Amino acid sequence: MASSSQQPGIGVGTWAWGNQFLWGYEPERDDEALAATFRRCLEQGLHFFDTADSYGTGRLNGRSEALLGRFALAAPAEQRAQLCIATKLAPFPWRLGRQGYRRAFAASQERLQGQLHRVQLHWSTARYAPWQEGPLLDGLADLVRSGAVASLGVSNMGPQRLRQLHRRLADQGVPLRSLQVQLSLLAPQPVLAGGVAEVCRELNIELIAYSPLALGLLSRSNSPAATSSAIARPLTGTRRRLFQQLEPKVQALRQRMAEISAGRPGGLAAVALNWCRAHGAMPIPGLRSCAQVDATAAALSWQLSSHERHSLDQLVGQAGAARMPANPFQSG
Repeated sequence: MASSSQQPGIGVGTWAWGNQFLWGYEPERDDEALAATFRRCLEQGLHFFDTADSYGTGRLNGRSEALLGRFALAAPAEQRAQLCIATKLAPFPWRLGRQGYRRAFAASQERLQGQLHRVQLHWSTARYAPWQEGPLLDGLADLVRSGAVASLGVSNMGPQRLRQLHRRLADQGVPLRSLQVQLSLLAPQPVLAGGVAEVCRELNIELIAYSPLALGLLSRSNSPAATSSAIARPLTGTRRRLFQQLEPKVQALRQRMAEISAGRPGGLAAVALNWCRAHGAMPIPGLRSCAQVDATAAALSWQLSSHERHSLDQLVGQAGAARMPANPFQSG
């Protein structure tokens, strides 16, 4: 695994904002805390926020964007000027052609109250409808050229597909700014030999790591009393089953993370986030409380040594090492 000499910052993921199924979101209980979380992010220098038009379950579809738009508009002008809010548009089957995202983009702009700086293709359709993807991407490029949005990114792309889309956009004079993939100590594939991180470095594409804490599994201490606030609430059924499956395989990794975190701020979560940064990726952990923001910001105060990174690389690279489920829409 190769590492980057430059250490990216840390952003904020908002998948949980509006998600009742996996994260137990309730508007009456959570919105005030999320507003405080957003304000604390800006105070701590976390300015990149990632969302999607599909975030929010059932009747709450689009809730993440709506909350971000409300919070951003309420922020002081000088803080708002530092924001980079990125949303992902889903390539649903009914979104077709170069104008396929026209209504979706307008709806996201409305929910975000104009606070939209980067638009991203949420996943690749290469595995099931390869003909759909190109025209949709061309439509996003049109938005950049027209000045409707500042930059363009993609998500869930492998090395081969990333090269193809980068070339397609370059032919239109539009840079591909970022790639977002699942990346963590339990999903290290992008930074393994031949992984997509190599292509990002070659083509000067920002690498963004979603689920860098593996849904909170990597911030859990072996001691329940010392468990990070990142999982302060009871686990929902899906997460509980996943944790039960993976936890027996991560004890050695957790022990090494605990050794590295000793005497440093941020706990195990900071180790997991700084491992992503050491590999040239900007992690975007999901944050839902001011305590989580503070712990995340603490990770920015230190970096892994090359020896520490290498020891973690060895653990996660072993045969039989624990792995998060792969995203089924990830392309090759």
